Amino acid sequence: MEEGDRTGTFTDETWAIWEPLIEEVRPRGKTPPHDLRRTIAAIFWRHENGAKWRSIPAELGPWWRAAQLFIRWAK
Repeated sequence: MEEGDRTGTFTDETWAIWEPLIEEVRPRGKTPPHDLRRTIAAIFWRHENGAKWRSIPAELGPWWRAAQLFIRWAK
């Protein structure tokens, strides 16, 4: 995420670095994650801010999607 970006979205250049790494290790499920870039940005935002899941900004998608993905992948 870029400094000064309050929503925590990734630039195209940053995502180009992260995406192959995430795809390499992400668990394979029945369906691929919806809007993975935005969901990962939400997880990073929460980690950097120490906030609760429900505090994730709406621009980063539904808070429950980020929480669900984080919990599922942490197993």
